[in-house]
This record gives sequence, C-alpha cells and structure tokens, in this order.
Amino acid sequence: MELTAEQLEIINSTGNIKINAVAGSGKTTTIIEYARTRPSNAKILYLAFNKSVKVEAQRKFLEKGIPNVNVHTAHSLAFDRIVKGSNYKIRNEYKIHEIAELLGLVGSGEKHAEYIAANHIKKFIAYFCNSDKRKVQELSYLDIVADSKAKVFVRNFYEYLETQTRLLLDKMDKGEIEITHEFYLKKFQLSNPKLHYDYILFDEGQDASPAMLDIFLNQDAIKVIVGDAHQQIYAWRFAVNSLEKAQFTQYYLSTSFRFNQDIANLAIEVLKWKNHIAECKSIIITGKGTNKTSKTQAVLARTNLGLLQRAIRYITEKNAVKIYFEGNINSYTYADDGASLYDVLYLFNGKRPLIKDKLIREMNDLKELEDYIEKTEDAQLGIMVEIVKEFGNDIQGKIKTLKERHVADGEKDMADIIFSTVHRSKGMEYDAIEIVDDFITEEKLEDAVKKEDFNAARLNEEINLLYVAVTRTKNIIHIPSTLVPIDFPPSPEIHIRKVKPKEEQPSGKKDMYELGKVYSMAEKRVLHKEAYKPWNKKLDEELTELFCEYMPNEEIAKRMGRTIGAIEARIKKLELVEIYR
Repeated sequence: MELTAEQLEIINSTGNIKINAVAGSGKTTTIIEYARTRPSNAKILYLAFNKSVKVEAQRKFLEKGIPNVNVHTAHSLAFDRIVKGSNYKIRNEYKIHEIAELLGLVGSGEKHAEYIAANHIKKFIAYFCNSDKRKVQELSYLDIVADSKAKVFVRNFYEYLETQTRLLLDKMDKGEIEITHEFYLKKFQLSNPKLHYDYILFDEGQDASPAMLDIFLNQDAIKVIVGDAHQQIYAWRFAVNSLEKAQFTQYYLSTSFRFNQDIANLAIEVLKWKNHIAECKSIIITGKGTNKTSKTQAVLARTNLGLLQRAIRYITEKNAVKIYFEGNINSYTYADDGASLYDVLYLFNGKRPLIKDKLIREMNDLKELEDYIEKTEDAQLGIMVEIVKEFGNDIQGKIKTLKERHVADGEKDMADIIFSTVHRSKGMEYDAIEIVDDFITEEKLEDAVKKEDFNAARLNEEINLLYVAVTRTKNIIHIPSTLVPIDFPPSPEIHIRKVKPKEEQPSGKKDMYELGKVYSMAEKRVLHKEAYKPWNKKLDEELTELFCEYMPNEEIAKRMGRTIGAIEARIKKLELVEIYR
C-alpha cells in the first residue's frame, strides 16, 4: 500500500505526538507502520478502547510480523495490577434498588426518594471513578446535572449524596461488597502506576476518560495518541477530548479512503454547524474512496426508539427479510442495570405483579416512573417509556417478529440489512446506509443556542453523532432533507429524502388514548372517524405519492387521518412495496 505524505510524516516523527484522524483515514494502518519502523528491541504498548478493538489489533500486529507490541485495554492493565491475586470479586453494575438496600437508604417524605438518591449515588460514583481527581470531595456532582427537577433534588440532599457515595466506594475498597470495572480502573489510576514501555500508542483518544488519560500522560515512554476530535460521542460516559488536552506535536490524517469527495463534503458541511455554538476551525477532508458496491446495507439512528420505529416499518413493508442488530437485539430492550422494556409495558398495563425489576415494581403507574426519570435524568428508562407509549401492547409482537427475522451473531453477513444506533456503529463501515430522522437538525440547533443556559458540549456532541453516522458509509447514503445542510446538492452517492419542515406538515390527530385503557371498537371509530371511510382512487393516489416520498407510515397516517394499521393494510393491498421499492 502506498502511504500518503501525512502518514509518512507521522511514521518518521520523533517525540510525543497526537494525530487527529478523520473517519476512514487509515489510522490503524498508520499506527502499525509506526510500530513496525521502531527499533525491533523496543517495548511497545498499544492501548485499545475496548475488547473487540483489542482482539482485532492483536490479529493485525501479528499478521504484520510485529511481535514486540503488547495490546491491552486500560481495564485489562488495571485488572492485572489490582484484581489478579486479590480477594476482590467483580460485577458489572449495581441495580438502583441494590444500592438503596446496601446503604440502607430511606425516603425523606418525597415519593421514592431512596431510589432517586440511589440513582444519583450510582452516577456520582461513575463520575468520580472516571475522573482524574483523588477525592470525591474535589468534584462537584451538580456540574453534570442538567434537568431542573434533578438539580433541585441534588442541591437539597448534596451532602447526604456525597457521604453515601464515599461510603459505597469504601465498602468496595474493603472488599465488603463486589467491585465494578470502573472502580478497579480508578484504583489503578490512584496507585500512580508505571508502565515499563518505550512507546505507548493510545487509540480512540477522543473517547478516553480523564482517569485513562491521567494514566497515559504520567508515563515516561514516548507517547502517541490518535483519534478524531469530531467523533467524541461518549461525554455521557465522562469521556474528554484527550487530543485537546495532550500538549504534544500535532499531526493530521485528512484523507479518507472510505468514501468519495461528495460524502466528504457532506461531512464537512455538517461539522460547520458547530459555528452556531462557537467559532470553529474549518476541517479538511479529502475523500478518495472508490467503493461502488452496496452489499452491506445499514440503517443508523440516534436513539433506540428511532431505530425500533424504522425496523418495525421495515419488516412490515418487506416479508421474509433477514435482519441484524449491532450489539445484539436484546441490548435494545434492556437497560444497563437490567430493567426491561417488558417491565415498563407491564407497568403501562397496570400488571405490577409481573414486573421483575424491583425499582419499576415500586412505581404505581407510568406517571410515577416518568417523575422518577425527570428527577434522575435516567435516559435509558426514558427511552423505554417513549417506546411503550409509541407502540403500546403491539410492541411485544413487533419485538417477537424482529427476533424471528434476526440472524445469529456469527451470520451478520447473511442479513439483508443491519440496524444500529450510531453509538453501536462506532468503528463500523457499510457499503450503503440510511439515516433515520431523529438526529439534531440545524434548525433545532439554532433554536437551542438562543437559550441562555444552553449546553455547548452537549450540542457539539449531537453534531458529532450526525457526523459519525454520515461517515459510516463507503458508497451510498440515504438521508432525510431535514438533516442536510441548506442548498447541499444530491449526487449519485447522496440520496436526499424530502421531508417537509414540521410547521408545514398538518398536525394530524393527537394521541387521544388514555394510558392503560382498553377501548372498544365503537370508541376507536369515534377517535379515528376518518380511518373507516372507504378508499377511493383519489385517496389511493395520495397514499402512493406520500409512500414514494419515503414518508414514514406514522406520518402518512397522521396526514390522511387514518390508523397506522389501515395505512399498512392499504400499502399491502396496492402492492406499493413491490412496485416502488
């Protein structure tokens, strides 16, 4: 492979360096060549972001005949030093109700206060363990709380939350309870470890936590950190842009071998939205991708809700297709601490005895759960509630059908289409992608920055999410017009689906169903009078026109005053999928 001038400059560099690499720019190839050209007796450490990247990197270094490179994640290094040979026992996460029980938390007169407190204690621990601080007291947890109701609760009970956070960490430290992965990484950082290597290569630096960065920066080795400042999408996990914090000589990889210049231009224009937040240095991306196939196709969404909506529409429109969800389909129906989408559905239906998760079982109804979500900023539970409110009892059958169409993990290449949130697609690439209309738009961004208390970091990350989505393609991209910069031209590779701005769309019918209520057919006919009118040629023509604009069935239903079921049935009757798609 012929290396670019930028790659050669990096390979021939000396001293500590940082590399800002655009998507698809061959950074792994560059790092491998950098390692290959170091002295054969040099001890080299390659720090990977996660286990899957670690396994892939080990394979590539061996293939290239570079045996003097050790590949680790920060966690695997910490495990060897802190856990191996100790009496510590590890678990992935503590559930909210477990934290409340371990600490003996009691309510304060506010409903479910012990669980709200436990949720904040869990986040406070994560905040500390991912920080570079040595004491909990050096952090202000309020700095990361955004919701007004959550802020009020935390402010009122701050001293109590801080004390209980320290107490739970102390229980872990003494081995009285199981430790978490983030705890032993923090303990490793606090031990001021010395890693005996000549070179340390840190990949995906934009997603490093302050704790990881502190370990890396305090080593005596020659240090190389590589990443893409615009692919930082894990601030909610307390990642920091390490490329900005590392005071090293700056290098760039600005040529993408993944996609062509048209896609590169789209990515550049999306990143220019950051100028609405603060003046941003323009980025150069040269697209030299030559892929012309469309074998692997993927749908990428910002949220689980947006992805499930699109997946359900897809299997409704197309029969006997094979699908695959990045990260396993079950990960889209369970929260990190084990709460299930089905638990939320049982609460929605008033069937509390069937709920397995103790926290959700303590709620009397969905309104109580939503109040808890507001006071804790529990985003995962919030999305589950939105899914249940969107699909109601239909969700069980829809998920069952998705699972029946889902291929096994080892058969991903057999799928007709892949579904993924942008977070789970990080590091992936596909021949063709479709982007779901649930990302931030330039219009929403402009509205957001007009508010006095807007969060610049969060808005930057929302733009990064769209940039990461756009740059997953190697060839074709289908993108809603709402996500395309003004006057950006379509091309053979960029297919823009027209979506009218919300204010130009008829409001349609609001959801007049009461949560949990069972309606008779007569009541449904009153709520959806238009849905039961006979179809005629004019209505069929209107439906066909909306369908050909790739308008979602939900939007078509609102536009035409029909139920989604009626729209789906008519689409099938008219064979619109077979004719137009």
